[in-house]
Amino acid sequence: MNERDLFGRDAPRPPIDYRPGLFAPAAADAIFARLGAEIEWRPETLVMFGRARTLARRVAWHGDAGAIYRYSGIARQPAPWTALLGRLRRAAEDLAGLPFNAVLLNLYRDGGEAMGWHSDDEPELGPAPVVVSFSFGAARRFLFRSRPPLAPARHEIVLEHGSGLVMRAGCQAGWQHALPRMARLGAARINLTFRLVGPAAMAGATLPSRGESAINRS
Repeated sequence: MNERDLFGRDAPRPPIDYRPGLFAPAAADAIFARLGAEIEWRPETLVMFGRARTLARRVAWHGDAGAIYRYSGIARQPAPWTALLGRLRRAAEDLAGLPFNAVLLNLYRDGGEAMGWHSDDEPELGPAPVVVSFSFGAARRFLFRSRPPLAPARHEIVLEHGSGLVMRAGCQAGWQHALPRMARLGAARINLTFRLVGPAAMAGATLPSRGESAINRS
């Protein structure tokens, strides 16, 4: 089972669209290998309670010039789009029907590397951000929990190799999400989350019409 509600069918559910098998297995394998080799992965540094803390996972931030992303006390300047990231950006835009100008990449080298509860609700993401997530590599549990004033609820997805997840408008305001540890997992996972940041996010940019989807082109 890829999805389950932890508090029953009558509990509220997050506004998400989960697409297992979005990328064909061969394309997903090729993307995972290329991202691992081509991206300049760096340790994640956050400022917590006034002190810098380096986390285990590795990250990268790519995007349009000027797509600066500030969270946890750090301003991240974007590296340029690579050819592969540009194609994945178009695939994310095709899936959401919205434009994106940046992507945050996370490399979790094994199940001991995780992400705690949070929402992607920084001011530069705009009032109702939409985030598209692609997962490659090891399957990982992904949790949601509601925020007041919603009734208490939890929801769980298993993010599989080659899958896509759209967190629609309202998801960040009403829900937090987390990637829990999986102690026995020894394989790596790469996650990409596409976002619209800065003035375009405030203005509600739209996506121009175009032709063939970029999904499954690696």
